[in-house]
Amino acid sequence: MRACALSLVLLATAAFFPLSTSTDTIGPSESITTGNNETLVSAGGVFQLGFFSPDDDGARTYLGIWYYNITVHTVVWVANRHSPVRSTPGVLRLSADGRLVILDGQNGPVWSSAAPTRNVTAGATARLLDSGNFVLSADGSGSDSDQSVAWQSFDYPTDTLLPGMKLGVDVRAGITRNITAWRAASDPSPGDVTFKLVTGGLPQFFLFRGDARLYTSGPWNGEILTGVPYLKSNDFTFRVVYSPDETYYSYSIGGDALLSRLVVDEAAGQVQRFVLVNGGWSNFWYYPNDPCDSYAKCGPFGYCDNTGQSQACVCLPGFQPRSPQQWNLRDGKAGCVRTTRLGCGGGGANASSDGFWVVKRMKLPEATNATVYPGMTLEQCRQACLSNCSCRAYAAANVSGGLSRGCVIWAVDLLDMRLYPTDVQDVYIRLAQSEIDALNAAARHRVPSKRVVLGVVAAVAGVLLLPSVVCCCVWRKRRKRHGETDHHDALPFRARKQQALDEDWKSAEKDVDDLPLFDLAVVLAATDSFSASNKIGEGGFGPVYMGKLEDGQEVAVKMLSRRSMQGAVEFKNEVKLIAKLQHRNLVRLLGCCIDEEERKLLYEYMHNQSLDTFIFGIPTCLLSGKSEHVFFINIRWKE
Repeated sequence: MRACALSLVLLATAAFFPLSTSTDTIGPSESITTGNNETLVSAGGVFQLGFFSPDDDGARTYLGIWYYNITVHTVVWVANRHSPVRSTPGVLRLSADGRLVILDGQNGPVWSSAAPTRNVTAGATARLLDSGNFVLSADGSGSDSDQSVAWQSFDYPTDTLLPGMKLGVDVRAGITRNITAWRAASDPSPGDVTFKLVTGGLPQFFLFRGDARLYTSGPWNGEILTGVPYLKSNDFTFRVVYSPDETYYSYSIGGDALLSRLVVDEAAGQVQRFVLVNGGWSNFWYYPNDPCDSYAKCGPFGYCDNTGQSQACVCLPGFQPRSPQQWNLRDGKAGCVRTTRLGCGGGGANASSDGFWVVKRMKLPEATNATVYPGMTLEQCRQACLSNCSCRAYAAANVSGGLSRGCVIWAVDLLDMRLYPTDVQDVYIRLAQSEIDALNAAARHRVPSKRVVLGVVAAVAGVLLLPSVVCCCVWRKRRKRHGETDHHDALPFRARKQQALDEDWKSAEKDVDDLPLFDLAVVLAATDSFSASNKIGEGGFGPVYMGKLEDGQEVAVKMLSRRSMQGAVEFKNEVKLIAKLQHRNLVRLLGCCIDEEERKLLYEYMHNQSLDTFIFGIPTCLLSGKSEHVFFINIRWKE
């Protein structure tokens, strides 16, 4: 990282980075010089401006801005990166015509800011803000508002994008904002690697090395840059503005305590985001970060798929490798060609013989040469594409809010596509209708028909339900043998599948013939799936929940904890005992629920006090609203 490489040099030349309590502003009669080690420090002590030298011998001097009072000295902006001061002392001052100028030791001009965008008064000042922006205010207010700014460093970034800076094009002001890497760690002059907006079609940002494209963010679709679908963070807000007047990318940070910067690195050929953690810069993310991020890796009509264990180039449906030999050697630059010509524009004259095949979860193809129709629906877009023999594909131009608005049409080769494991966007690829029919036939062959699916589901359901039906019939027959009626049939019953519990339960059932068995689904519905808000206590047997049955009966449900050492025998004994001790002053047992390892007792819910007091509490006496004594019992089973 350049900041780390610079730290030793900067610390060795500490004279250029003095700990200064100087002002944050200079006026027409003031200056900053290298000889006096003068600097500006922003009001909040975040940034510092002054002269520095990246050389051990101080042969070259630059005016820059860096973070103030952090361990690793990190320069974020350089004024005269094209022309260093070679004859000291260097001086920065505000000229009479409203420009910031740097003069060398011979009083020769080294650098000057662009002409001010508004008339500069005699009270004009230049101020360093806590945002890192160095602002020339025409009226001397020091504000960075549009009404006051005559020039600002944020319009002329070097290699770093700070929060609030814009990366893009301002058509009205005629300003293009790019970030270009330092030539080397000790050389701030512009390198070959640049990250910038390429205008045309949909907004899209490219990383260049010279004229060669290394990486692209993917087109902006109104919601995300489709080449960075995972670029989301609670600490950052990312924004793309797309309008006739200006198009740009910017970001902001949620907390003032967090320091972050976006940097272009010459050696790595990457755009990198750093966050200050424990006094050092941590690489938060970088692009490109895998082979699929390389620009147009799979050539025309190919896409890169890294959703498996390795990255691989794949031809779009209806296409085949242009060079199978190169393709098999994992060189996909030649891309893919159609397996069947289009009916229109491909040797035929009938556009109606063409159709579209949708590919999902795609990074949109490069869209700088695509055509955008903001007012079209997708169906109108489809018809427009069919009527244009040059059209290769179309997609929604804006999918923000889950809606598809506008249309983007590609009449050029589709480049730089990539498949993601998550939803990104659908792209409609134009193919010959015969090719679409073949793809549909292949899809039907892979997916079982509805009749087959329904038959399999019915057979499986029958096998699963048969044991339940048999158990239900056996249970009813047994109850009738005891002379019972079906007045409890309204309470659903779930077959017991735990054999050990069944054997223990058989000996107790004759003692609790009138005790209903509740289905687990009924208990879940009554307690809102044992919601934490319904929990009213917990004992050695397990937790207790309040609930309400479908008929309005309020109940308290005591669960046997799976960690409890109390098992089926204790459960059976408690049911037998409480069922026999029915009294108006006792908590009444309403029923139980048995489902595999799930065992639950349903008690009458008492409003006088929490149920755990009634079941597990210390013996006491409670007065009801009618001053009647309410007795309860405390059940404990010895191991």
